[in-house]
Amino acid sequence: MTDPVADMLTRLRNGVRAKLSKVDIPFSKLKGEIARILKDEGYIANFKLVENPQQGMLRVYLKYGPGMERVITDLQRVSRPGCRIYCAKDQIPRVYGGLGINIVSTSRGLMTGRSAAREGVGGEILCNVW
Repeated sequence: MTDPVADMLTRLRNGVRAKLSKVDIPFSKLKGEIARILKDEGYIANFKLVENPQQGMLRVYLKYGPGMERVITDLQRVSRPGCRIYCAKDQIPRVYGGLGINIVSTSRGLMTGRSAAREGVGGEILCNVW
């Protein structure tokens, strides 16, 4: 697998479309931070690390509305291994006019595009979520 972040986003996207309650993803620190941001922003219900003999698994509990409507409409990978996308602090794009978020990898760690602009740091745009 050449792009583990894209694999995580695809598993989440497929799980939401299939209306699953939880999705298991191979753990890494980067994926754990992405899950933390998604939980803080209200896109997923919860996540936890499940111990596994080979590699830990990140269990993500998906969130739905009262009529089982999706909270996550779509996830889009922006910066890929073959084409990295960077932006300065004043050029961070808005997702759907501010209705979605973008996750940015900065020198101060992973954060949303809004918080990166507020703190005055730019970085690599990993993905958009709406």
